[in-house]
Amino acid sequence: MSPEYKKPPHISFKQFLEKFPEVQLPVTLSEETAHLFGKENHPLPSLMVEQFILTPEEQKAMDDMTEFVPCFRLPDTHSFHALIYWRGALMDHQFVMLTFTEDGRPIDRKVLAGLYSDGKEVVQSVAHIEDDWIIYVISGKQKADAKWGTDASQHTAREFELLPEGQIVENFLRE
Repeated sequence: MSPEYKKPPHISFKQFLEKFPEVQLPVTLSEETAHLFGKENHPLPSLMVEQFILTPEEQKAMDDMTEFVPCFRLPDTHSFHALIYWRGALMDHQFVMLTFTEDGRPIDRKVLAGLYSDGKEVVQSVAHIEDDWIIYVISGKQKADAKWGTDASQHTAREFELLPEGQIVENFLRE
């Protein structure tokens, strides 16, 4: 006789949303704010990560050491939800914005800020989200053994906008 089949547990989108407190904008995303969110919010359970955050390709490549911390959701989005989470892996930290329809279908995703190193170079980005949903991102790249801020040619500025339908688009800056 075969063992009885148990359906895997299902988490509702509402339960997932409750992990992300609303914040007032503007807000800045940096390594320092990652520590604050980590103190205030508990990491997401793996079932929530699998169900709402990771694509099937990412699920195959995921390790047990990577942590996902809910940071916040944007207020007054009305017809969609915009969430920010922090993903922490060894020398690879990212703040990611995810947008969903009201019933939990994914709309868009964008890495906004973080820190990455391959041992030779370090890339660090800071993002600032304004109350009009404009997102400014400043990134710097350095050799791993150099002081920060010593080579301005290795710094970039980008601007994104969160549209009323939930898409995250880049606004190209004029030089």
